[in-house]
Amino acid sequence: MAALDQKAQQEIRVRATDVAQNIADFLRERQKDILITTILPVNAQAYKQFLETKTYDLWVKKDTGIVKEQLPLYVEATLTDTNGNELIRIRDGKIVPAEELVNVTNPANTTYKVEDYFTRAKELNKGEVFISQVTGWYVNKAEFEQGKRFEGIIRMATPLFDKQGFTGVLALAMDVRALARYTDNIIPTEAEYVIESDSSTGNYAYLVDNRGYVISHPDDYHIVGLYKDGTQVPPVTSATYEDMRKKGEEVLNLNQLGGIDPALPEVAREAVAGKSGIKTYKFEDHTKIVAYAPVPFYTADYPKPAGFGWVGMAVDVEKFLEQAKLESGKIEKEAQVWLTTIILIIFGAMVILFSIAVILSRGINRSIASEVPPEALNPPQYDDED
Repeated sequence: MAALDQKAQQEIRVRATDVAQNIADFLRERQKDILITTILPVNAQAYKQFLETKTYDLWVKKDTGIVKEQLPLYVEATLTDTNGNELIRIRDGKIVPAEELVNVTNPANTTYKVEDYFTRAKELNKGEVFISQVTGWYVNKAEFEQGKRFEGIIRMATPLFDKQGFTGVLALAMDVRALARYTDNIIPTEAEYVIESDSSTGNYAYLVDNRGYVISHPDDYHIVGLYKDGTQVPPVTSATYEDMRKKGEEVLNLNQLGGIDPALPEVAREAVAGKSGIKTYKFEDHTKIVAYAPVPFYTADYPKPAGFGWVGMAVDVEKFLEQAKLESGKIEKEAQVWLTTIILIIFGAMVILFSIAVILSRGINRSIASEVPPEALNPPQYDDED
């Protein structure tokens, strides 16, 4: 792709729509999972065995290189009684001892100190599912550069009933990396998947929730997260940008970036209105292209038209063309090396063949000389009179 013409731009737009649809399908499957757990035998072993059947593949960087890991799709499952007391909790594949179970009506007792899934699920009807926003500890820039990555959850919870009525709440905590991989492993202008995209190229995908917060990005310090006390790290604005940047805390809410990049709030407004599209604009002397598509997943917690959020695919045209030029030069250089190598091989082969021909010629001459008797080389001379 030498340049981002209209056809190339439309291909990126279509890809954004396809990825958004894949995310919606994935979330619907997760809804089914939580409802399936409601018909399982009510015991820790049954829940544990169910979680063991739910895994996903993730390519990760290790000291030994890049490896493919099979990870649990759900990091936690909990069952509570009518008062919010945990009866069962499975955490990281292990059954939590009874003495460590807590009452989750108090959000401070939950994994991330602020979760209210019990209260929210308690108000639902049978078969309805509460789905939380992405929740996890914030990863700042320094931690990210040292190799740490965001590891949050999306909590799903549904009420349980018997003939007498409400009996408790069942909840599953999905590893958000299983969701983030849909955008983390994409370069908008390339068909192949990558381990991690690089934001410095200006060519990457990201995921935004229905509030405007970034929940998947090549740079995890842009992802909304919590301090260890459970309070949310504030998003950067034009007024706080320099201070937050110095702290390495750069949470992005695209609705609040008007003073930094005026086009992004416009894109966000279009996307949460349920519209897909592509926008081209100038920013700091660079031509930016953003393709966007809403994730068509709708629940009471993610109502229409915004739904779950939206997929964005960004391309910095100048950086893309510069990279394309570098790649073209690299290919041309490699081709020249190959051409030189081939010429040398051909020349070498010709020298070898010529040498072989000379050797064979000499050998044949010697062979002939050895077969011809000396007198044949010096035949007798006769006079005419003889």
